[in-house]
Amino acid sequence: MITKLQCAVLDCADVGELSRFYQSLLGGEVNRPDPRWALGAGWATLHTDDGFVLAFQRVDDYRPPHWPDPARPQQFHFDLAVEDLDQVHRDVLDRGATLLDEGDGRRSWRVFADPAGHPFCLVRD
Repeated sequence: MITKLQCAVLDCADVGELSRFYQSLLGGEVNRPDPRWALGAGWATLHTDDGFVLAFQRVDDYRPPHWPDPARPQQFHFDLAVEDLDQVHRDVLDRGATLLDEGDGRRSWRVFADPAGHPFCLVRD
């Protein structure tokens, strides 16, 4: 191993909105003091309870991906494991997500977009 994953950084227009959205899904603390990052209007972090860190970076003229349009590809996405897919489906919509794809017919996964347009999947655990 020559590197260690420090965090995943998502571009967006509103760092506060997106950090709170992921906090509502994953738990943790938004903008916990951390010497690795200077927090400000253009940068926010989410330290999850299991130690993973997401960072959010404001980008002027942010253009969200359009799933599954190859002209504006998703670039990456999260798979989030859930026990009750139907309940969490309703919960993420209530928190500001948008449904992109109902899934595979077996109802084991669904694709959503976060408030900044990044796709993520709910996958039955």
